[in-house]
Amino acid sequence: MKKHLPKILIIAVLTAVFAYFFARSAKWADVLKYIEGVNLPLFLLLFPFATVHFFTRGLRWRYLLIHEKKGVRFSNMVAANAVGFTVTFVFPGRLGELIKPLYLARKEGIRKGFAIGTVVVERIFDMFTMCFLLGLFLLAGPLFPGLFDVAPDAYGRLRFWGIVGVAFALALLLLIAALYFFREKAVGAIGFLVRPLPERIRRSIIGLLHEFIDGLKFFHSPGNFVMYTLLSFVVWLAIIFYYWLMMFAFHVRVPYFLVVPYVFLTMIGASIPTPGMAGGFDYFSKIGLTSLLHVNADLAVGMTLVIHAIQVLVTCVVGYVILCREGLSLFQIKKMGESEEL
Repeated sequence: MKKHLPKILIIAVLTAVFAYFFARSAKWADVLKYIEGVNLPLFLLLFPFATVHFFTRGLRWRYLLIHEKKGVRFSNMVAANAVGFTVTFVFPGRLGELIKPLYLARKEGIRKGFAIGTVVVERIFDMFTMCFLLGLFLLAGPLFPGLFDVAPDAYGRLRFWGIVGVAFALALLLLIAALYFFREKAVGAIGFLVRPLPERIRRSIIGLLHEFIDGLKFFHSPGNFVMYTLLSFVVWLAIIFYYWLMMFAFHVRVPYFLVVPYVFLTMIGASIPTPGMAGGFDYFSKIGLTSLLHVNADLAVGMTLVIHAIQVLVTCVVGYVILCREGLSLFQIKKMGESEEL
């Protein structure tokens, strides 16, 4: 417990700071009125639509896993996504990113390091895809000023975060490409760095590294690379549609493509390792709604609270049902991830 205390304190402070700025100056009576005024049929549609990304992500994942095992069951890929996001929502530190591949590896008999490598690729492509869509938005904005009514300072912030996202994703892409194409040198360098560790741990690290690099095999398959890229757009265009539906549920009429920068900002907020995306997601969602879409601040608070609650509720219910059917508890699955952390 003591060794995790600094991490827990940092996460608690981050959560509190973002939650404060999100809730600051909100008029809660007005927030409640906006929530009560939601379009009920569209609101109810948000619940089933909250699960769509489990399926689109599972479909995309197949093109990475095929190099390790053909015929991976689609239901297990969907379940792994649901369980991984459930852990991310319940526990801090985004442990679900590790649970997701480990869960699938256990179900399908896939090497753990290989599965982890595919999820690293997935996150890089998520960032690249949203940065590409954001770039299209920034290019289209000046051409259609009447359609994309965004303040200049908001464009500046978007450009900044877009550059940060591209730089981070590009750095990770270059790193994992170097690991794959210069495998022996990379393994040798890592072996040198872990030399002071006990032999058993060194062997475990090197073995996991080899499996991880094997998970990057799709770099040598142009067909899979193209399909994976196209399906990355399917994943994120569906997510954007989900948030667009949320806008209509709250009587906010905006063009579909104008939701792109909002979703990009929520992705930045969701990447902050707070439990359940608390604070980070909420603050960036509010900023996106008010500065990009000119939504009333209290309405923005209400919309964010509702969409956040639906995502957490639906994901956790699906995740819990899957785990219960297998006789597993959330803490058992959490320990599985912690035991694999290096």
